[in-house]
Amino acid sequence: MTATQPGKPPYLWAFATFLLIFLIYIATLAPTTAFWDTSEYIAAARVLGIPHPPGNPLFVLLAHTFGLLPLSESYAVRINLFAAVTSAGAAGFWFLVAERWLRGIVRNHWARYGAAFAGVLVGATSWTVWNQSTVNEKVYTLSLLSIALVMWLVVRWGDDEPGPHRDRWLVLIAYVLALTSTNHLMGFLALPALGVYVLWTDWRLALQPWALLTFYALLLAVSGNWLDLFQGSGSRQLLLLVLTTAVVGYALWRSPRDPLVYLGVLAVVVGVSANYLWLPLRSGQYPPINEGEPVGWFSQALQDVLNRVQYGKPALTERQATFPAQLANFWQYYSWQFARDWGRLSSIVAAVFTVLGLSGLWALWKADRRAGVAAVALLGTLSLGLVFYMNFKYGYSQYPDQPSLPREVRERDYFFIGSFAVFGTFVALGLGSMMQSIVDFLRDRGSPSGRWAAASPVLAFALIPLFGNRVTASRAHETMARDFAYDILQSVEPYGILITAGDNDTFPLWYAQEVEGIRQDVTLANLSLMNTEWHLRQLRRRETPPFEPAEAAALWKTHPIPPRPTTSVFNLSAAEVDSLPEAMQLPPEGGLVLDSLQIKFGQDVLLRQDLATIFLIRDNMGKRPVFFSWSDGGYPDQTLGLGPYLVSHGLVRKLMPRPVVVSDSVKLTPGLGYMNVPRTETLLWDVYHWKTAAGDRPRGWVDQPSGSILQLYAVVYNGAARAFAEAGDSALAAKADSVSKEVAEELTRGAGL
Repeated sequence: MTATQPGKPPYLWAFATFLLIFLIYIATLAPTTAFWDTSEYIAAARVLGIPHPPGNPLFVLLAHTFGLLPLSESYAVRINLFAAVTSAGAAGFWFLVAERWLRGIVRNHWARYGAAFAGVLVGATSWTVWNQSTVNEKVYTLSLLSIALVMWLVVRWGDDEPGPHRDRWLVLIAYVLALTSTNHLMGFLALPALGVYVLWTDWRLALQPWALLTFYALLLAVSGNWLDLFQGSGSRQLLLLVLTTAVVGYALWRSPRDPLVYLGVLAVVVGVSANYLWLPLRSGQYPPINEGEPVGWFSQALQDVLNRVQYGKPALTERQATFPAQLANFWQYYSWQFARDWGRLSSIVAAVFTVLGLSGLWALWKADRRAGVAAVALLGTLSLGLVFYMNFKYGYSQYPDQPSLPREVRERDYFFIGSFAVFGTFVALGLGSMMQSIVDFLRDRGSPSGRWAAASPVLAFALIPLFGNRVTASRAHETMARDFAYDILQSVEPYGILITAGDNDTFPLWYAQEVEGIRQDVTLANLSLMNTEWHLRQLRRRETPPFEPAEAAALWKTHPIPPRPTTSVFNLSAAEVDSLPEAMQLPPEGGLVLDSLQIKFGQDVLLRQDLATIFLIRDNMGKRPVFFSWSDGGYPDQTLGLGPYLVSHGLVRKLMPRPVVVSDSVKLTPGLGYMNVPRTETLLWDVYHWKTAAGDRPRGWVDQPSGSILQLYAVVYNGAARAFAEAGDSALAAKADSVSKEVAEELTRGAGL
């Protein structure tokens, strides 16, 4: 059986698909920021900043432009809409691909449209795809759009007649691949499917001078190996020089007047330019978010950002978990996709859709071998290939009976969002094949339209993910990340320094300061980032904005406001900051005295973050108040021995210059140490969004790895309840204890998913 020859693509129906999927996403859209990377990326879009490696310049530029549109009063909603638009746009292109592939399987065009839409709906409402499309947590919805667009261009190229017109499709595809690599390399994963189409259609095309040069330039640019032509050394540089000279020389010798030789290279250079031009130029302007600080066109810092050196990934031969376990982790994520709300039934539903998708893939293989092989290549790249390449540790919730396993800090299902989305296309093929089989079985019974009508109920399978994921995939009404950022920033006295621990207790604060303008006078120092030179340089360089009483919580409007600091938080010079060692060996029972404050080291080695913290304390005593977030856990107590100097003010602890003494306002409490009870009471009931923290969520707190932030409320309110009880206020103690228990209940219920 051969594929039906193409006609005019159903662009109108593709747009309708986009619109319907987009409406689903709008109905479940997050009203503000969220945990993990959401806040970082929204803030980076707002300030044209550089998020964590690889910098994602294409996302920043597009999201910033989208954020200028007057679509909502809330900037966060505008950027969340960007995620929804790009993901729904991908669904529109998948509809076009599915409908084209169905032409060799389903004879009736209305049935093809129905099956294509049904399958795309499955992919779009898969749990991870849906969850990522309602808040801009990552750059992956833009990658989804890139993959879907490239696959549609590939299919259109395959349908075109040989000649210059068809060749220009490949130049356009090369440009899109180069461009999407400046967002994230995930968008580049459609390349193997393109290779299958080209080699299967006309393998001689791959030897054309312009094609060789274009795709050689593409691989060289996307991999970053082109820099080795100028900065490399030894045999690697020599090999690249010889290979590059050979390819360029061959193209110019064989086709010196072919415009595609020059157009293809130009497309690649322009497409990838955001990485090598925009990143260093914008970084050199020192925006508020400037991770890695990749200043300089050929700098090591730029190469480190693009190559993700910060993450310290081992070689692929050094597996961080066994490959079978990594495959099992992928299967765990896959089993969530179709009915995660339904508990144990979700595995059965996943098995049903697996059969549907694989049967569709088999039907395509029989109907159109070229498309079938390309589809297998695409799915294999986005699943098995990605599992091998990413080389993750054991999944966060994988093998819960083995707690000692090295684990990822969060669930990594979003890395496989492409495979979940494209699998919807295969489900479309399976549904179409099933409908055609039913019609063939009925043969001459009834009218043709009646037979297709009898077969159409199978399309109802597409509604299962819509109803099976609608509760936990939705982000509607969740404001916890934004409210947490407000709460913790408003806990800090004017012009204070707040030391935080990681992503979830820092990125929302970046968002609050840079997007909503909340308490920009607070200087944020992140412990994990203080192990890098660039974060320390940025702390030293930062000018403290003025405290704005009108934008602060009520308790600060009557609080004495100190003069605005005009000096750096570090007295160290730029050279001294850069020269802080990564680690320093200490003598046994080492310590340090800073006026009346005594630091007692709790370990034999101090890391750069510890040294930076000590200098922050030393250089700001009497100038700026220093606070530790409770998300730091026992860090200041265990590493620096500062427990006797810390007083709890709600979610933060203030560092005092002398050992704390119990008084009418400061009490020693179990669990939270010294607590300023009146200040904590004001924060807990007049400032904090405790109703958000204790709010009833249909399935509890779904994202367990970020639950540690929610847990802070349970801990703080529980400790405050004990303090209120000791002070004789039983009613207030009961209220605080109730909040603590309700938060804990949310976390417990969510853990059951």
